[in-house]
Amino acid sequence: MPVRTNDRPPMTAAATIGVALIDGTPLVREGLSALIHRTPGLRWIGAAESAALGQRLCERLRPNVVVVDAALDPRGHLSQTITAGNREIAVIVLVDQAHRTSPYISGAFTAGVRAVIRRSAQPSELLRAIQAAHFDGRYLDPALAAALNTRAAHRRRPQQQLSRREHQVLQLIADGLENQAIADLLFVSVETVRTHVKSILRKLSSRDRTHAVAVAFRSGVLVVDEPDRQPPVPESRPARD
Repeated sequence: MPVRTNDRPPMTAAATIGVALIDGTPLVREGLSALIHRTPGLRWIGAAESAALGQRLCERLRPNVVVVDAALDPRGHLSQTITAGNREIAVIVLVDQAHRTSPYISGAFTAGVRAVIRRSAQPSELLRAIQAAHFDGRYLDPALAAALNTRAAHRRRPQQQLSRREHQVLQLIADGLENQAIADLLFVSVETVRTHVKSILRKLSSRDRTHAVAVAFRSGVLVVDEPDRQPPVPESRPARD
C-alpha cells in the first residue's frame, strides 16, 4: 500500500507545523488526519502503515513532527533512524498498555524521541505534545509521568549520589551532547568532562554513556518531564580547569 500524503496545495504560512503519522490502524490514521486538518497552525503531511513506509515518508516529505505507534517501534530503532537522518524531525511515540514501562519510555527518549503519550490520550494531549516536541522540549504524558515517578520512588537510588556537576554532565549526555560540546558549555576542559563521565559510570554501575542515561531515568536520578529545567551554570572563573 503506498504512503498516503496530503493532496491539497501546500500551505504557505511559516508558522504551520507539518505532522505525519506512522501507525498500522486505519481508524487512527483517519482520526489524526481529521484532527490536524481542523487545528490552526498544523498541516497534515501524510500517513504510513508500516515502519518501512514511514521511514520513506520522513526521508521524502520531511515533516516537522512524526507520530509513531510504539507497536511499530518496539526497540526504538525506527525513531533512532528517523532522528539520525534528520535531527529537525521531532518524534512522538504513542504507547499502548504493553509499552507503558520505564525501560521502554526511557529507552525512547535515549533514542531521540521528544514526546511520549498514551495511545488512549485525549486529542488535546496530543496537540500539546506536538507543540512541545516541535519547539525542542521533551514532553511526557502526565498520566505516564505520575506512574513512572511513583515506581521510581520505590526503587533504590544508587548508593553513591552524583555531585551537582556530575548531574549536569549526565543531563547533557541525555540531551545528546558529546564531551567537547559539554566542555564548551560548562567552560571546562574535555579531560574534566571525561573524569566526570568516568565517575558517573562508576556510581551508576553502567557500562557506557547510553546505559548510564537509561539507569538514571529508571532510578529517578533523571526525570523525563523537566519543562522548567534551567541551563547549566558554568564555573565562575572564565579559564578552563
